[in-house]
Amino acid sequence: MTLPAERALVWRAFLSGSRQIKKEKKVKIDARQSTQKLAISGVVMAAYIVVMYVTQSFAFGQYQIRIATAIYGLAYLFPFLTVPLGLANLLSNMLMGGLGIFDIVGGGLVGILTAGSCALIGKKKLSPLLVFFPITLIPALGVSTWLSGILNVPYFTLALSLLVGQAVAGAVGTILVKALTYSVEVKY
Repeated sequence: MTLPAERALVWRAFLSGSRQIKKEKKVKIDARQSTQKLAISGVVMAAYIVVMYVTQSFAFGQYQIRIATAIYGLAYLFPFLTVPLGLANLLSNMLMGGLGIFDIVGGGLVGILTAGSCALIGKKKLSPLLVFFPITLIPALGVSTWLSGILNVPYFTLALSLLVGQAVAGAVGTILVKALTYSVEVKY
């Protein structure tokens, strides 16, 4: 088959919810090897920071549509990304955030909690569609606890505003994880 035909097969299977993709077409990753873990962690952290930099014009606004937080969903397939994703959030808040130490450290902790929740969903072999909930709820409700004080905005108003933006990231993260489950085979 040609490359476009293979892509069409993958998309058709993805859209239909079918798992009928030939195993030899999947990318195989051995997550037991520390060099692969280190390389994947570095690439994912860099991708998170680059996506935050490119999208910072709307990632730090009233609705904070942080598309980069969709990357937390990768912990569903690669649980070892839990801490690196938290560090990526910490670094991006340090480089681009400008709201002080609470936002830097708090963002890192929320990143670890969100990625850890996605990893737990993956370890329990639950549906990848469930990553929508931690990606949407944990950052929106967690970040609101300190941002409401820093910005002098009522918690529920800010939480609702952040939920709207995080729902977009949750949907993107769900699509990312769902697509990767069809094209990546991870060995533990």
